[in-house]
Amino acid sequence: MSLRRLTPDRLGARLALLLAAALIAANLVALGLLAAQRAQQGRAALVEREAERIVSLVPAIEAAAPAARRAIAHDASTRFSRVTVAPAPVVETVPTAPRSAALTRELAAALNGRPVRAAIRVRPDRGGDGPREAIAVSIGLAVPAGDPAQWLNVVTRGPGRPPSGLDGGVFLVVLGLSLVSVLGAALLYLRRLTRPLGALAGAARAAGRGDRAARVPERGPREMREAAAAFNDMQARIARFDAERMRTLAAVGHDLRTPITSLRIRAEMLDEEGAAPMIRTLDEMAVMADGLVAYASGAGDAEKPRCIDLADLLAALCEARGASLDVTETVEMVGRPVALGRAIGNLVDNALRYGGMARVRLARGADGAIVTVEDDGPGIPPERLGAMFDPFVRGDASRSMETGGAGLGLSIARSVVTAHGGEVTLENRAEGGLRATVRLPAARES
Repeated sequence: MSLRRLTPDRLGARLALLLAAALIAANLVALGLLAAQRAQQGRAALVEREAERIVSLVPAIEAAAPAARRAIAHDASTRFSRVTVAPAPVVETVPTAPRSAALTRELAAALNGRPVRAAIRVRPDRGGDGPREAIAVSIGLAVPAGDPAQWLNVVTRGPGRPPSGLDGGVFLVVLGLSLVSVLGAALLYLRRLTRPLGALAGAARAAGRGDRAARVPERGPREMREAAAAFNDMQARIARFDAERMRTLAAVGHDLRTPITSLRIRAEMLDEEGAAPMIRTLDEMAVMADGLVAYASGAGDAEKPRCIDLADLLAALCEARGASLDVTETVEMVGRPVALGRAIGNLVDNALRYGGMARVRLARGADGAIVTVEDDGPGIPPERLGAMFDPFVRGDASRSMETGGAGLGLSIARSVVTAHGGEVTLENRAEGGLRATVRLPAARES
């Protein structure tokens, strides 16, 4: 399994995982430092205890007869310490290492200036117990005049692995409590930190569906406020551009009406046989000009949104057009009823025009309302379905005004539906005919 699959998908979970890893690493480092400190303290305590024992041994051995000193030294030996009396010191030279020199000075001061040589050595690891620290001390003993010199030699072998000072179970409990407390507080903060990202993603999706009113609250850290402000500014600019574009289209369509009407009047003054083709062309141009005006006002920007009962809206549309209606569940939404009625009405008109009849159905989906408009017409070639929502594209390949309008009905429908945060799709039915599906968000329950 790859590392990418193991990595959480959400930003908050990733930050929490990173924080947990950092916390575990910090605890392990602290445990290592504590273990090293406790080990150093243990070694220092071992040296201190051994120095005190050696100082206490010297008077007892010197008080005994020279012949009995070896036996006393043997009895003073332990599992980790070997005590002997010999004519030569085990530490042959005076050590210069800092710790060894410090121990030598300490013992010499406690023994009233007797000859002292002390060495602290680290022996290599044997048997997996870790390196061992050994202490070797040689002290010159007082002997009667004329007797050979005697040295008290003490060699102490320290434990191989000093205790860390912290039980593994205790460490796990401390680590678990710290993880729970720190991650609990961090997750609450991360949830507040990442909530604006979710709002930004939702607003971006709504903007992609054509909702120019989608905005993001400008709160949170400075970077999030700047991102929200940039998104809101972008939305405002796009909305102004769309409004200007629609006004331009409406103005063009409106201005075309006057010369078209003037030309039609002049054409009607000509003889009927020569004027008929010209009049048909002018009528087509008039329909296209009216379509431009309708397309420009299709989004219904001037209309204020309000709560809409889709069942009532569809009932009025179907009754006026003679279409059948099946409502499985009533759905309420917030929108512009006139614009929405124009959009769905265009779909019903297309079904009646090309299919001879229209069946409208309202149902509740997972995310809102689903409105379907079906007919029994010839359908649309699959390769042309994607282009049917483009302006001036018609399902009738002949493009005759006698069989339809200017090809702006579906474009208007899509503009209105996307402005309401929904989507509209077309598909051919398996049993014949065309199905238009409109998905709209339902009103949120308060």
